[in-house]
Amino acid sequence: MSSPADSELQSPAPPRSSSRLAQVLRNYRFPLFILTGVVIGAIIGLIFGEKATVIKPFGTLFINMMFTLVVPLVFFSISSAVAGMSSATRLGKILGSMLGIFAVTGVIASIVMIAALWITKATEGVQVEMNQPKDVEEVGSIGDQLVSTFVVDDFSKILSAEHMLALIVFAVIVGIATSKIGPAGKPFAAFLHSGSEVFLKFTSIIMYYAPIGLGAYFAALIGELGAQLVGDYVRAFLVYYPVAIGYFIVAFTLYAFLAGGRRGITAFWSNIIEPTAISLGTSSSVAAIPANLRTGKRIGVPRDIRETIVPIGATIHMEGSSLSAILKIAFLFAVFGRDFFTPGNILIGIAVALLAGMVMAGIPSGGFIGELMIITLYGFPAAALPIIQIIGTVIDPPATTVNAVGDQASSMMVARVLDGKDWMDKADDSEIFPAEAASPENS
Repeated sequence: MSSPADSELQSPAPPRSSSRLAQVLRNYRFPLFILTGVVIGAIIGLIFGEKATVIKPFGTLFINMMFTLVVPLVFFSISSAVAGMSSATRLGKILGSMLGIFAVTGVIASIVMIAALWITKATEGVQVEMNQPKDVEEVGSIGDQLVSTFVVDDFSKILSAEHMLALIVFAVIVGIATSKIGPAGKPFAAFLHSGSEVFLKFTSIIMYYAPIGLGAYFAALIGELGAQLVGDYVRAFLVYYPVAIGYFIVAFTLYAFLAGGRRGITAFWSNIIEPTAISLGTSSSVAAIPANLRTGKRIGVPRDIRETIVPIGATIHMEGSSLSAILKIAFLFAVFGRDFFTPGNILIGIAVALLAGMVMAGIPSGGFIGELMIITLYGFPAAALPIIQIIGTVIDPPATTVNAVGDQASSMMVARVLDGKDWMDKADDSEIFPAEAASPENS
């Protein structure tokens, strides 16, 4: 007679593949909820078209909460990170490495789009009806624009996502001042750290609504933009979307590998769903800052690096914008019957794309200035402005996603440069992969 123990030993074990699948679903259930919401929203937008905009308020509710959260989160995260740095040298190394990596990735993105356009010849024979723009926004001199980028004339203006670079500069100086006064600054440093933790938890609470909010917003987005995918503009869109997706997969995998080898790739792709879904659904790198900070913590990016680079990168690191700037330039050349593929035009195009992606993006009306710069540098008429504005509108979601996720990849590479190949093991307060912390309750 067999004992219960023998029967237990003889009972077949559950299939290994099913238990592994159950573990994956358990670990990543919340990112999967977000993706499901986005997919359902996209389907609703495709089926109902503009009628889907009736549910946009449910998405706007989520977006507005995220934008409300961004200003205090950026202030507390940056100022507390800077205040907690061991020396100003560390901050200088982070900023120097960051700018170098931002520039290199922007150039790479520009070259990728140039190669794609040259291989596919997608802009040949393009004809677009041009209308003279009725109202052209006036902007001040470049000097005034640069000043208003980094400072504002009243403290109340700091408390706005429209002046993000000014807020970042303010937060950095607050952090430096806190660290410089020694013991007297420790209570305030503790307050800044506590504030950072509070608003990260605030983020996790809001994220419970993300599947519904993003689904509704994405349904309205697809419903509104679907009708614009007509005529010769389709060529530009059909080029940009595959190139952006290809860059997203290949380039970010490469960057993750350079940062952390195979482990870096695994950590990156296992945790990136949340900022990807938010940036794609909202078309805003700023709205993705909270999710990107949470993701960096799960990956293991040191706190001072992620809380410096992610907020700054949301305003001045735009790989997706570099891709789109080259597309806009090539498209205008095709419309006006000119050859873009000459060494001089290509070099100017890369420089313009880099400026549009790193410098102009952080300036008020920077996107408009970048478009004007494209037109004036190449001598196009003002009637060319609506052409690139329409292109920019429809390719904005994938461009923003590349921008936002690129900040995370860049922060990983900065961690590799500063802390060596074992940086994932040195992260002082980070939750290393796997992503059991991917849901709000574990944040």
